[in-house]
Amino acid sequence: MPALVQYFMYRNLDVSTVKELVKHWAPEKEEFDKKSKHLALEDIRDSINELKFYRKHFFNI
Repeated sequence: MPALVQYFMYRNLDVSTVKELVKHWAPEKEEFDKKSKHLALEDIRDSINELKFYRKHFFNI
């Protein structure tokens, strides 16, 4: 694990938190459809794509 520390910042973003905020702030809007099969790398890629979806559809950034 010590070798991994260099790749992490003290700031982290939890995509699940963003998902819950979107559900409460805009329940009428479409949700992101995850495709992963619960494998680590697929889950990571899916979360990145999910955050891109929220950025495009909800944050206009």
